[in-house]
Amino acid sequence: MRIVSLLASATEMVAALGCLDQLVGRSHECDYPPQVLELPVVSRVQINIEGSSAEIDAQIKALAKAQRTNAGTLPPGTALASSDEAALKALSIYAIDARQLQELRPDIILTQTQCEVCAVSERDVTRAVRQLIGLEPRVVSLSPYQLSDVWEDVLRVGDALGKREQAGALVAGYKQRLARLQEITRAFNASSGKPQVAVLEWLDPLMGAGNWTPELVAYAGGKLVFDAVGQHSPWISWEDLQAADPDVVVLSPCGYTLERTLVDVPLLERHAVWQNLSAVRNGRVYAIDGNAYINRSGPRLVGSAELLAWVIWGEQSGTEIDSNAWKHL
Repeated sequence: MRIVSLLASATEMVAALGCLDQLVGRSHECDYPPQVLELPVVSRVQINIEGSSAEIDAQIKALAKAQRTNAGTLPPGTALASSDEAALKALSIYAIDARQLQELRPDIILTQTQCEVCAVSERDVTRAVRQLIGLEPRVVSLSPYQLSDVWEDVLRVGDALGKREQAGALVAGYKQRLARLQEITRAFNASSGKPQVAVLEWLDPLMGAGNWTPELVAYAGGKLVFDAVGQHSPWISWEDLQAADPDVVVLSPCGYTLERTLVDVPLLERHAVWQNLSAVRNGRVYAIDGNAYINRSGPRLVGSAELLAWVIWGEQSGTEIDSNAWKHL
């Protein structure tokens, strides 16, 4: 079986299932485990990701608006001419190298339908597959919005790879780790209550954290402000953040490494509201690698909950964490 993964979390699932030897290609975002970096890359980003957070946000919103406008000019069910296909492809955040895909001859392509901003989408894959000659790869699309969806995706990938039993064992193990963490933090809640936690998924403009993050915070013994379980992450204002006045603030921008996140911290520090937040005054602000943890809907979400427990409760959480994935600010 020849597998191409266009989703970083799916690549981690393939690895957890012991099928890395069948992975023949990856997306530009697939970076874990490290040995996948040697594989051919079949996608690239089409916006300038070297700009500021505000500039990246503006590019994405402009593309989204152009996509809606373009789609509105075509009646429902209209077959797209090659010129229309080219126009829509140019409006995508990501591009797939169809020639490279042809050479890799995949049997299975792993992608997602959850977010066209975060990773290569099923729509992008469909366009690329239309260009393949003599190939009809199976496209497996993942669509995680909450933790139960992530576990279902692990099973879905396991089914596709003929590893259903192994996938079931992995999911059972993930659930057991989270249950143990919840048992530990429930004892802290009984004596201290649940700290109010704000996880910021983008820093300029501000965005809260949705999807599975509220569940991770709950397992870690906190209560997420701007709670949006199973929903896309909400945009928030500085007034919203001031009104919530969380006990703990976690900076974890989607797609940003820890080092890149730290570059944007001055954007927050320059704002008058920032210095007045309880979490800032009490030294309860932390940065977590949002590219590897929290925002990546794969096996490391369990480690994400354990990281959150560590920043909320410290060593008493009893968790083993990746010390390179977080920083106390």
